[in-house]
Amino acid sequence: MMNPLKAAWTSMVQPLLTRPKRLQVAALCLRGTPPAREVLLITSRDTGRWILPKGWPIDGLTAPGAALQEAWEEAGVQSGTITEEPLGTYDYDKRLEGGVPVLVEVKVYAVTDVQMADDYPEVDERNRRWMSPSEAATRVDEPGLREILRQL
Repeated sequence: MMNPLKAAWTSMVQPLLTRPKRLQVAALCLRGTPPAREVLLITSRDTGRWILPKGWPIDGLTAPGAALQEAWEEAGVQSGTITEEPLGTYDYDKRLEGGVPVLVEVKVYAVTDVQMADDYPEVDERNRRWMSPSEAATRVDEPGLREILRQL
């Protein structure tokens, strides 16, 4: 039998102290067909690690619309056809200003028929690169995103 204090902590106190997940949306931009399919990764502004274009939901836009907007601002994706349903989701810890970590769930939307621009809002802040899904899976840090890339 479980200790009554531990049971109270686990069932009542701990859930009150746990912050809910925040939501972000990401664009998984694809070009080509298997076996020559490629995905677009960009570098993060703070650490330079490889990520998908992603961000917080945007008022007035659907989740896929916000993901496409982030792909424009961060990677120069001028246009593309985006899925209405997420291809998958993954979680990661994001450090907000002041170093406070929050758990974030990222909904990943596939984008095809991608048209790229050479000049876009964050062109001087990030690198972008097309690579195979298997190479991309080795470059990202998040295990859940790695799994999504490996399934392509």
